Amino acid sequence: MTLLATRTRDTVTFHAVELLKEASALQRAGIDIISLGVGEPDFTAAPRVVEAMERASRAGLSSYSAPAGLPELREAIAGFYAKHLGVTVEPSRVIVTSGASGALMLAAMALVNPGDEVLMPDPCYPPNRNFIGAAGGITKLIPTTAENRYQLSSQDIAQHWGPSTRGVLIASPSNPTGTSIARDELDRLIRTVHARQGFVMMDEIYLSLSYDGQRQSALALDDNVIILNSFSKYFNMTGWRLGWMIVPQHMVAPIEKMAASYVICAPTLSQHGAIACFEDESIALYEQRRLAFQQRRDFLVPALESIGIKVPVKPDGAFYVYGDISAHSQDSGIFSSSLLHGARVAAVAGLDFGPAHASNTMRFAYTTGLERLEEAVHRMKAYLS
Repeated sequence: MTLLATRTRDTVTFHAVELLKEASALQRAGIDIISLGVGEPDFTAAPRVVEAMERASRAGLSSYSAPAGLPELREAIAGFYAKHLGVTVEPSRVIVTSGASGALMLAAMALVNPGDEVLMPDPCYPPNRNFIGAAGGITKLIPTTAENRYQLSSQDIAQHWGPSTRGVLIASPSNPTGTSIARDELDRLIRTVHARQGFVMMDEIYLSLSYDGQRQSALALDDNVIILNSFSKYFNMTGWRLGWMIVPQHMVAPIEKMAASYVICAPTLSQHGAIACFEDESIALYEQRRLAFQQRRDFLVPALESIGIKVPVKPDGAFYVYGDISAHSQDSGIFSSSLLHGARVAAVAGLDFGPAHASNTMRFAYTTGLERLEEAVHRMKAYLS
């Protein structure tokens, strides 16, 4: 038998995907499952985006792009930051990637040497640890609390920074909690890291899906933050596999060199379509959808609490509720399975996001319409009673 590399054993299991596979099998068997599991919007690409991609396809514009992406798309992304996210960015600093996963891979490869330690909050998005591990780095998870909105603070950075620490990877708003880092605290955190000559990788995938307060990129605080973003969530283009990163100018050429070897380029037809994301008609549609997500949040948070699932921190972004199931179970894995088979509702066990709150938390994604959310709560209430 061929001996496999140790990373196949060390890769953290993505339980949300495993849950999706199990729920899909039940659906194929004719069982109606309401999915509050995988973070995939029920909305699809905007009509203008689909039309732009179709035009590009008919025109034969499907050859490789430059490794950093189509110039027109990089300019459109920079324009989006200037108009909607409160910061001016040179288009030359924007690198288009194969999803945010591609951005994470390139950032890790560019910044992390074997043995380097990267700090992350617990809970956090599970594949983040795998990207750091693939680069030879080591993830140090720092337990967070509801009092800090399940986010790292500058004090956490100072306390946990060690001789092999190279930087931090944070998200605001966060998956799985939907919580953001307060602006003044984020400023202190970035300063604390940079004072130690470390890097800050900032996941802003859900920034445009913020519901409370101003939407502004961390680049407005410090121009040397490495930004990771995606077309999957706010722009509803999960399967198009398109994302981007914004990096300091000196990092552009090295990352472009790696991108040329690792992936050649992001999907070109997807890039042509994505340019239309930034047209006024498309943005107006995305904003309507953002308000729809907010309406779902405002329903789901009190609805979960009414059936004994406490929400320690109200999410202010993304489309997740991070719930405390202690009143019903002390094992989130068993509870997730019982909801799937007993209530026919799929939700992700807290063990997916780190050990600190693994046993007593669940992530509920409000990525389905209000009517289905109401039915999901009805099913859970009936099952739990």
